[in-house]
Amino acid sequence: MDACNHVLVGAGRAPLPPEVIETFVGDGARALLARAFGVPVTTAPDAQLDAWQEQWVAFYTAHPAAHTTWMPGALAVLDAVADLPLAVVTNKARPVTLAVLEALGGRQRFAFVYGGGDGPLKPRPEPVLATARALSVEPSSLWVVGDADQDILAARAAGAVAVAVKGGFQTEARVRAARPDVILDSLPELLPLIQSACR
Repeated sequence: MDACNHVLVGAGRAPLPPEVIETFVGDGARALLARAFGVPVTTAPDAQLDAWQEQWVAFYTAHPAAHTTWMPGALAVLDAVADLPLAVVTNKARPVTLAVLEALGGRQRFAFVYGGGDGPLKPRPEPVLATARALSVEPSSLWVVGDADQDILAARAAGAVAVAVKGGFQTEARVRAARPDVILDSLPELLPLIQSACR
């Protein structure tokens, strides 16, 4: 939120309320900034998007956890599955993703990180397929756990198991419309499913 408003204010625009910026989240920084400035991402000049994104990344990496924390139950779940190969697949710019993970003390928990700038973004399947290659597993063995339709659609397109967790920025209806294999009320509900699958 702060990074987006930093770019807007720097361009002489009024800052936007957090609840408005939340509706722009999910498709990467370029799409978020284009939406914030009210221009179609497909027609915005690349040079302008590059400049906005550079400012956004610089501010965000300097303040990586100002409004960011773990989802409720996340650390307990990560501790419980620490013996499994884990990855982060996000549309957030890679430098920002790494800065956030470092700020939250979580970088060492993940064997692989795929972020914005590493290739196509979710909902395309490539991020999930790249993760499968990096972890030396079949895509069908991966569980993609996310809170947005981009996560679910990418998982389905790659042939992975799609697990949705309520509580993200998107409405439950939108997440359900992506047809996850499982939808959970909270992240800790994931543990019995993993334990059952590992038997």
